[in-house]
Amino acid sequence: MLEPLIPPAKPGGRPRRVEMREIVNAVRYVLRAGCAWRLMPHDLPQWETVYAYFRAWEADGTWERIAAALRRDLRTGLGRAPEPTAAILDSQTVKTTEKGGPAATTPGSTLPAGNATSWLIPRGS
Repeated sequence: MLEPLIPPAKPGGRPRRVEMREIVNAVRYVLRAGCAWRLMPHDLPQWETVYAYFRAWEADGTWERIAAALRRDLRTGLGRAPEPTAAILDSQTVKTTEKGGPAATTPGSTLPAGNATSWLIPRGS
């Protein structure tokens, strides 16, 4: 089902040494397990190879096309129209300070009276 959506090998380049199905399986493993790329099982392709394909497919929109195709197939299987006709947007506002960065913080006091331990220092010394 996904094979037609996977980009073909570049013409004139080296032949692929890894099956694209294994690349997809490895990406699915990392996303499902929530683990680091380096922690992939050794029976999958090398993590560097999988990550390179992941980033390339992310850049060229392959993952978007795969998600759209899966969504259409799922909706059709459920007896719905292939494309949604409505959407719901939700947002949340988080209040922050008016100023950002160091200006937003209160500087520490340099006066002896502002120091919490200043009352321990004798006045005559």
